[in-house]
Amino acid sequence: MEKQKRKRSTLPGSKMTPLMALILFLLIIYFILVAYPLFWMICNSLKTYKEIYKNIWALPKTPLWSNYALAWQRGISKYFLNSVLVTGSTIFGAIFAAALASYSLARFRFRGNQLIFVLCMGGMMLSPQVTLIPLYKIIQALHIHNTYLALIIPYTAYRIPLIVMLIRSHFLSIPKEIEESAVLDGCSSFGVFSRIFLPMSKPILLTCTILIAYYAWNEFLYAIIFIDSDKFRTIPAGLMNLRDALQTDWGVLLAGMTISATPLVTLFLLMQKQFIRGMTAGSVKG
Repeated sequence: MEKQKRKRSTLPGSKMTPLMALILFLLIIYFILVAYPLFWMICNSLKTYKEIYKNIWALPKTPLWSNYALAWQRGISKYFLNSVLVTGSTIFGAIFAAALASYSLARFRFRGNQLIFVLCMGGMMLSPQVTLIPLYKIIQALHIHNTYLALIIPYTAYRIPLIVMLIRSHFLSIPKEIEESAVLDGCSSFGVFSRIFLPMSKPILLTCTILIAYYAWNEFLYAIIFIDSDKFRTIPAGLMNLRDALQTDWGVLLAGMTISATPLVTLFLLMQKQFIRGMTAGSVKG
């Protein structure tokens, strides 16, 4: 019995070392820094205007759930649907184009292969704010100003370089023997892409989905410049309509912000395992 106790005490992980305790403490601090603003926003979204100004840090005495209904009626429902449409279209367009480009860059050898990849990666160094004026002129020339396409096309274009880098790196880690076996069985190049590469790349595709959704859902600058009509506004731009020049109902505004944050938080919680797997997939090759 004494020998078994000694063995158990010497097992790795049986005791918390000072370094592990320090890491755990830092993670707890980081969690508090991230979670507390969300908790504060939710608490104040359930207060009246007077309660917020009386004590902004206190818990609501009586939760005012009508703030959410009022925010939804004042236009959040319309902005929410617009954001879902724009974000969903951006995710589909960016992943479809980036996956095809990544497959060709990873599996086909042709003249200019590396040059095309370098030029594609160069798009990551281009700031969206720098291209605001020329992009506005292009959108005006294409007559898509104040439409969904005015947001979907730029969002898709600016996410493709990052997504190409991630998916291509993962495609390079897939053994060539699997592709060769499929070709011997009579599978075409597109069949190999759709039946083998895409099913084997679910973690990285879900990771890309989260990254694209985070960008497209929260983007604000293009949403207020390329869209003039309230009919096509997304949530970040639409929340400005809940503010008043003289008096803002902060409870309703915070309720609208909570509604806008809920989809992304839920998406990340549901896909956090796939997100971590996707970020580490293909990290050796590429």
